[in-house]
Amino acid sequence: MADFVNTLLGIDSDSLTWWQMSIRAVLVFIVALVIMRIGNKRIFGKQTAFDIVLGIIYGSILSRAITGNSPFWPTLAAALVLVLLHRFLAFLAYNTEGFIGPFIKGSPVCLIRDGKLQEDELKKHNLTENDLNEALRNGGVTTVKDVKAAYLERSGEISIVKKDA
Repeated sequence: MADFVNTLLGIDSDSLTWWQMSIRAVLVFIVALVIMRIGNKRIFGKQTAFDIVLGIIYGSILSRAITGNSPFWPTLAAALVLVLLHRFLAFLAYNTEGFIGPFIKGSPVCLIRDGKLQEDELKKHNLTENDLNEALRNGGVTTVKDVKAAYLERSGEISIVKKDA
């Protein structure tokens, strides 16, 4: 049986046939879905740098399993370890205070406070007033004076809290 699986997946082969690569792709797809269920929906939810890095590395690792650039089973194991690491770090960030949570997930930054632009924060995060004005318009606000607060969120999006009318 092991010989059949090895032949089917091209485990000991120097080069893969189109059908071996196709079978690997189907198997990697199924395994990836199972691993993602272990990791939970957060990985592809609100995208923080933490989540984006995982997605890029995860895709890269799994592509190596499909194309045969890395050993098949150890590569799938590495993908599982990566998702478990993500889950563990998310757990740490949620359950600890101080440095760890913000380091892993980032922190929001106030760009407008009580209708006043925080120019030092814009400069620090390489945002122009045009970038901020676009976010304001998308939030239904035409002027900074109508904003109680605006934040550069961990995902890179700008959220707006309007002043009470």
